[in-house]
Amino acid sequence: MSSAYTDLYIDAGADFSTTFDLVADDGTPINIQGYSFRSQIRKSYYSANATANLIITTVDASNGNTIISIDAANTANIFPGRYVYDVKMIDSANTTTRILEGIATITPQATQ
Repeated sequence: MSSAYTDLYIDAGADFSTTFDLVADDGTPINIQGYSFRSQIRKSYYSANATANLIITTVDASNGNTIISIDAANTANIFPGRYVYDVKMIDSANTTTRILEGIATITPQATQ
């Protein structure tokens, strides 16, 4: 399975969530039962610290359906701009695979 590239647009001070389906290169759903996930936003690939952690929630493991989210309290603390993010999937043998990556654009808020 190769990593997919998708840009995220996140409004500062607002809840964010988006759904994605994990599929094999041939288009069949990947059963993600027993897998865990990690995801971070960073200012650059070389930043020492993460700007924020994204939450990955499994909705339908047998069909690879998941949600990426971050709540308003956390988005309010991210300075507007362009960031990088990725999502990593870890199996029971602790093998880590990057499954999603891209640019996360944080847009400013007017209402405080």
